[in-house]
Amino acid sequence: MATVIIGAGIVGVSTAYYLAENGATDDVHLIETTDKLFASASGYAGGFMARDWHAPATASLAALSFDQHAALAAKHDGASRWGYALSTALSYGVPGTADDDKRWQGRRGEDWLRQGTSRSTSAPVDATPASKKDVKTPAWLHRKNGDRVDVLADDGTAGQVEPAPFCQFLLDSCRARGVKLHQPARVTAVEKDAAGRLSSVTVEEAGKPTVLPCTRLVITAGAWTPRVFAELFPEEAAKRDLPVSNYAGHSLVVRTNDTAKTEEADNCFALFAAGGSLQYCPEIFGRANGTLYLAGLNSATMPLPERASDATPDPALLDDLKATCRKVLGSDDYEVLRTGLCHRPATPWGAPLVLRLLDEQLAATSKEQGATGGAGGVFAAAGHGPWGISLGPGTGMVLAELVQGRPLSADISQLGFH
Repeated sequence: MATVIIGAGIVGVSTAYYLAENGATDDVHLIETTDKLFASASGYAGGFMARDWHAPATASLAALSFDQHAALAAKHDGASRWGYALSTALSYGVPGTADDDKRWQGRRGEDWLRQGTSRSTSAPVDATPASKKDVKTPAWLHRKNGDRVDVLADDGTAGQVEPAPFCQFLLDSCRARGVKLHQPARVTAVEKDAAGRLSSVTVEEAGKPTVLPCTRLVITAGAWTPRVFAELFPEEAAKRDLPVSNYAGHSLVVRTNDTAKTEEADNCFALFAAGGSLQYCPEIFGRANGTLYLAGLNSATMPLPERASDATPDPALLDDLKATCRKVLGSDDYEVLRTGLCHRPATPWGAPLVLRLLDEQLAATSKEQGATGGAGGVFAAAGHGPWGISLGPGTGMVLAELVQGRPLSADISQLGFH
């Protein structure tokens, strides 16, 4: 049966990859609206991964995904091809943050975008505010009197990848097995057969409409997922929308001119800084290639552009990130390699949606298709917030299993509507 996936970000390409792994090849189509691949979070996110920093709803999926990251890297040389590395995760408090700790108590990491916290609050450790002098810190971190550093993970349960090369690997792999990429293109209509079952979609590419057979439609368009759903299923969306919001985040990738600070073999660190004089909660990742990734300035009010490639960073917010970089490094002796703005999807309750849209929620599918989806239907996965890269492979694997009606490798029973 033919499968059409709308959205070629990390969840979309992961789904196509695992569909191809399990025998679906020529009948899988990836639809991407932008003329640039991975133009949002799948190309501009930090790439941090954690196995056990997750609430019960996503714990099973997170563990599966973390293990898939490791397995793919071991099999396909991910260390050199997309910067896969295990990382030491640290919590860093600058002077003046002690009074701020109270406002973070009781808030989990999946709430950080909405509540102004750091996702490091979800690490499964009992970090104390006391500074630990025996903690190894990255050479690029400029320490200050009165600061504190606590270890959040150094036991192989945290890691990182460079998102764009990783997504490109997944895309190249599934295309080599026959998956077809349509880009730039968009699905403009869905058609049903006489029994009311999904039968085909109309794809517009290069100004030309093409009808593709389609019994299984998968929407993995990130923050644009509700927009796609409403355009294709307006009557159903009026009754039950997909509660996925847009959270925009700016980022920098820099390289210090003091290469000794970033070329240590064991210099892969994830540093989660508290507020205080920094005024927000920065995240700084020392990558295996010697670069530093900085982010943490997020907005729930920045409008979602028509396409991911239309996103334009705010120069003032980039300047704020550069100021943070100077504070973290204790110097302005660095080169900005890339600036970025990505739009991340998040649900009101913090956990993603990974589900088949059942008959009572979507009239365009038929009860004859069965709850497993093996005989067809419409599926969606979105709302991963800051964990899209971390949860991407696992989500793709489970979504492929759901689409094909196979047993699921992770428990997603709590990843439906709330």
